[in-house]
Parts: sequence; structure tokens; C-alpha cells
Amino acid sequence: MPHRVAVLALDGVIPMDLGIAARVFNEAVGPTGARLYSVTTCSLGGLPVRTSEGFQIVVDEDESLLGSADTVVIATQEPGDHLLTTGELPARLAAAFGRIGPRTRIVSLCTSAFLLAAAGLLDGLRATTHWALCDRFTRLFPEVEIDPDVLFVDNGRILTAAGGAAGLDLFLHLVRRDHGATVAGAAARRCVVAPWREGGQAQFIEHPVPEDADRSTSATRQWALDRLDEPVTLQDMARHAHMSERTFTRRFRAEVGTSPLRWLVQSRLAQARRLLESSDLTVARIAAVCGFGDPVVLRKHFHTHLGLSPLAYRRAHCAPEPVRSG
Repeated sequence: MPHRVAVLALDGVIPMDLGIAARVFNEAVGPTGARLYSVTTCSLGGLPVRTSEGFQIVVDEDESLLGSADTVVIATQEPGDHLLTTGELPARLAAAFGRIGPRTRIVSLCTSAFLLAAAGLLDGLRATTHWALCDRFTRLFPEVEIDPDVLFVDNGRILTAAGGAAGLDLFLHLVRRDHGATVAGAAARRCVVAPWREGGQAQFIEHPVPEDADRSTSATRQWALDRLDEPVTLQDMARHAHMSERTFTRRFRAEVGTSPLRWLVQSRLAQARRLLESSDLTVARIAAVCGFGDPVVLRKHFHTHLGLSPLAYRRAHCAPEPVRSG
């Protein structure tokens, strides 16, 4: 059975964001070409929904669909004055949320994090929403740890995205989490989007365009990716880019949204995950070819960023078990 995804459309929904879940999940297919997810859109009472762009949409299902879904997505909608003033859900929406099962995965896009917070689903958790509304979110929901500097936050059962294209990143992350990097990468190629942006990458918060834009750090990034097995340092990257370390770091952050060394660790982790999924190399060998050197260091990064060991990750993604222990 495909994983059942219910997308809830509410008045004020942003049309682009409403279609992101189906766009990504419908491109995730198994070895036979069968879709791994089924995506259905619903509304309160199955009624037409007014969008933020001056037209209405018609759906085939009502909120009863939420009770049978494996994943519920709350599409981005413009929060109403009542919610922004009181932090309270309208009664009918609260009743709809009550249909969601205790093990159902829940995803909010952009300002829909306000709805999850108002329902008490984010209490004590870390979350994100559009950076422009994070201060208001904090005033309304001080019990939620809001992070304005990331694309999305994965709490396991509940995930929140910053909005816009961050929804693409979050749904590709879920496909990767559910079925591995190979399936997620293929889905990304069909959608013609980048296959990998970590949730911890910064939101694009009015970053100024770097001076001398032709002096991009992209060539140095590719140079570093070709040398993941080597002990590349910040000094090495700055020297390759013919910049001081300070200038290189500033330009890198403006272009990528994170620091050079954090990006390098993320790139090494991404390569390690691909090798764990697709090869029978030992953990020790993967640590070496990805630049971590010691397998203990690789295990530490896996536990920090993914919450499990490299071998547990390999077993979960059905890659061949290594012949030798690593």
C-alpha cells in the first residue's frame, strides 16, 4: 500500500505551496515504477477554498480524510487576525485536527506552524516558520522554541518548514528518510530541483548580494567536493579562492547560507550516506574516503545529525551488509 498523504487546504492557502507535496511525493517511485505515496487534498466540509491569489479551488474530500492518513500536510495559508491576536484555533479547525491519529506524521508549511502551535502540537518542541513572523510567533507561543535560521525542523513525528521552496527540501527529506537517497535523488531530478539541502541551512533572510559577484565560491566548493577524502581546511579553501579567510567566509555565507566548515561536514555526511546505501564498504573505509578519518568520528557525526549509527542507517536503508566489521 502506498503511504497515504492528506493535504489540508484552508482559506487563504497559497496555491504554489498547496501543490508542493503532490509534486514531490508523486515522483517517488519504487523499483517497478509504482508510486510510493498517494496524495489527496481535502478541505473543511469538502467546500471550495479561497486562495491568496484571488481564485478558488475545489477538492474532492473533507476533513474526515485526516483520520486515515499516514502523513497530514497543512499547506501554507495566510493566518487570520483572530489567530494572530489570540493564538487560538477556530473550533471547526480544532475539531478537524482532533481527527488526526496519535501516530500520524504531521507537516506544516510556512505560517501553518501557527496552527500547529495553537493546537498545542509544538509545545516543548523546536520549530520554524517564515523568518518575518518568528518574533510574532514567539510572543504568541513562548513554549515553542522557534528557529528563524533554518529551512525546516524534523522532530520525528512533527515537522515544520520555513515556507516556499523549503517545502521542496522538507518533502525530499521525508522521501530520503522513508526510502533512501537514491529514491529521493531520482524524485528531485524529475522535479528538476536540487536533491539535497539540509534542514539546518539558513533561510535566505535578505542576504546582500556579494560585491564582485563574478568571484563566486562555487569553483572552490567543487574543488573541495572532489577532495572529500583529504583534510581540507578553511585556509585551504580560502587559498584556492584567492581570498583571505575572512573574505571567503563572508562570501561563502552570502552564497550558501552557512559556514564553509559546516557545509563541508554536511557534504561529507551526504557522501557517507550515499555509500552506506549503495555500497558494501566498511564503516572504517567510508570514514576514510569521506574525510572523517576515524570511524569513531563518523559515528559521532551520525549520532549528532541523524540520531543513529552508520550501521543502523545502512540496515534501515537496505544496503548490503559489509563483509567485514568497521
